[in-house]
Amino acid sequence: MNKLLNRLLVSKFGWLLLLLLLVGINFLASLFHARADLTKEKRYTLSAATSGMIANLDEAMQVDVFLKGEFPAGFRKLANSTGEFLQLLKDKNGSKIHYRFISPQDEMENGRLYEDTLTALGATPINLTVQVKEGQENKRVYPVAWVKYKDRQALVNLYTGGRRMISAVEMNSAEALMEYQFAKTMDGLIRTDKPMIGYSIGNGEPTDARTFDLQQTLQKDYSLRILDINRQSYIPDTFKVLLVVKPSLQFTEDEKFKIDQYVMRGGKLLLFIDDLIAEQDSLRFKPEIVAYDRNLNLTDLLFRYGVRINPSLLMDLQCDFMPFVVGGDAQNPQYEFLHWNYYPLFESKGNHTINKNTGLIAGRFVNSLDTINTPGISKTVLLSSSANSRVISTPALISLNENRNAPEDERFKQKDIPVAILLEGKFTSLFRNRASATQIDSLASYGVPYREISAENKMIVVGDGDMVMNDFSPKDGPLPMGLNFYTIGSQYEYQFANRDFLQNCLEYLVNNPAIIQTRNKDIVLRLLDSQKVNEQKTTWQFINIALPVLLVILFGWVYQQIRKRKYAGLG
Repeated sequence: MNKLLNRLLVSKFGWLLLLLLLVGINFLASLFHARADLTKEKRYTLSAATSGMIANLDEAMQVDVFLKGEFPAGFRKLANSTGEFLQLLKDKNGSKIHYRFISPQDEMENGRLYEDTLTALGATPINLTVQVKEGQENKRVYPVAWVKYKDRQALVNLYTGGRRMISAVEMNSAEALMEYQFAKTMDGLIRTDKPMIGYSIGNGEPTDARTFDLQQTLQKDYSLRILDINRQSYIPDTFKVLLVVKPSLQFTEDEKFKIDQYVMRGGKLLLFIDDLIAEQDSLRFKPEIVAYDRNLNLTDLLFRYGVRINPSLLMDLQCDFMPFVVGGDAQNPQYEFLHWNYYPLFESKGNHTINKNTGLIAGRFVNSLDTINTPGISKTVLLSSSANSRVISTPALISLNENRNAPEDERFKQKDIPVAILLEGKFTSLFRNRASATQIDSLASYGVPYREISAENKMIVVGDGDMVMNDFSPKDGPLPMGLNFYTIGSQYEYQFANRDFLQNCLEYLVNNPAIIQTRNKDIVLRLLDSQKVNEQKTTWQFINIALPVLLVILFGWVYQQIRKRKYAGLG
């Protein structure tokens, strides 16, 4: 090989041929290249669903990422991770995937700032103080990507938190969810039709400002329609999911029959039920209230499907804060933020696609659930209490005074009390062998068959109706879902992941299951042992800094000695 190369170099056209060979190799390498993902969790490998979606794009897809500029380390790492992922997409279809990094303060072609457009699209900025040459500068960072395909567009949230400093755990979660966030958004842009969701009314379900964020959230990806089951002869199959939120009036047998037959024909149920009357607003007017059963008449229906909503309240030491009067007088009361055990916070166990990589979810006056031994139905607990919780039977007295002393006693020793359950399988009708001829004939008159057993189906039952409601501020109007009005402006202000949980539930019930599975990607957070780092700091500094220099000097000295011995006799 060496002889051939030497002949090539000394020949008349050798240098030209070698140059052409190098150019050809580089050109082929630019067209055809491969990479091997050696990571244990395959963090640089796209799922089959994402790869297929990207490969089958009809037109070009433009992705603008607004993470260009001087940012703290966490946001710089987020920008790098986003760039690496988008390069994976481009490797799959380089002619159709285009991406770039833009500063939100840059101008668009129409003269407007990108920042104005992002705000109009619903992006929420994070205010940062960054170090620049002239000193410090206040910046608004938008951790989002703007995806445009054909005549449609949507935002991808790259970081769902609101903190200025991204922790290692949050960064790890953002990287694990990145493929899912992009795949979900791209799938929504590619599909021309939106799944239809029915929001049930007629049984006291709220339709006021408390549902503002729910409506805004669902209308992005679904066709949301109001459905009054009182006036409907049956629930049409065009509704992929029937959403029942915080009903306050009793369901009639006729309404239950409509819901039951909807399930038997394959309709999905998503229920957020408050089985007890217990409202925070009532405590504004008096220091104590009594929580008691609403008598919604849903017990037998849900029991047949495999779950029971208990007439009991969950109390948890892992909970949100509320302001309480701890001193002062009537004219000048002194407030202090204390834990309010009736506002439990649910930490995801990560045992299912729905709750994978999901943050804390806030509940209010939550009912516990029990599973029933129902043949053919599998149950998965999606949300449950912490290791320091309890349930109280109703009717129960809820008093503001009970929270003045920290309630850490022997009563809070229960753990993993279920509050949200996924049911999957073939459901049996509550009206099996008991449906009247009138009911069956009524369905038949609309061309709808009566069924006693469903095909494979699924539903989700949650023992809290407030979980998907939003608070209302007299100053700011409707607040985001998962944000506690009473903690706004305090050190305890935090937006919980209630919106994410709602979206995940619907996506699992409705959308492409292959895309939902991309939520299951795990990226192991491998942190250094701080104790070992301190103990072995000097050793590793020597290995990484001094040892390479010493090795170069050593090899240089050995090389010189070899040359001296080799050529010593030639003089």
